[in-house]
Amino acid sequence: MAEEKEKKHAEPATPAAEKARPKPAKPSEPHSADFRYIIRIAGADLDGNRSVVYALTGVKGMGVRLAEIVADLAEVPRNVKIGDLPEAKVTDIEQVLQNLPEYTPHWILNRQNDWETGEDYHAFGSDIDLRIRDDINLMKKIRCYKGIRHEQGQKVRGQRTRSNGRTGLTVGVVKKQAIAAAQEKAKEEGGRKKEKKEEKKE
Repeated sequence: MAEEKEKKHAEPATPAAEKARPKPAKPSEPHSADFRYIIRIAGADLDGNRSVVYALTGVKGMGVRLAEIVADLAEVPRNVKIGDLPEAKVTDIEQVLQNLPEYTPHWILNRQNDWETGEDYHAFGSDIDLRIRDDINLMKKIRCYKGIRHEQGQKVRGQRTRSNGRTGLTVGVVKKQAIAAAQEKAKEEGGRKKEKKEEKKE
């Protein structure tokens, strides 16, 4: 019996059991003396414990692909924690962001052929919200289809609105109210007819 128990213990664990087993916590890497827990770039507070690429995605308007491009252009290692970067490298990243259209193809930018200036550039942070608001106001002003839909609070991009995106009272509620109003009118008219008949008889 003791030998069987030892054999059971000696058998390798199944993959499911290995997943369920808690993994030991990774020892935290010691930070350098100049480590900063918060880095301010393009109006956003970035977590210093994240790698350069994934920390830069905290800036509104920047995804992983663009963050990789920015890191390469600034000559910063992608996998280094952004809090370990010296101030000079952070400044390089900010300069690359400001002059992004000079280094990248136009199709990667989020603001191509701007209607005011005709330039290609990339908007970040609160500038994105400002530009979107200006675009919507322009569409409302020129009374285009999208602008009218924005004014009405309806869906703008051609979605179906028969079952979704309803505003105000739903069709079923309106029908019930209309039926109830019609019944009340019919009762009132019926009562008036009876009164007229009685008057005629007298």
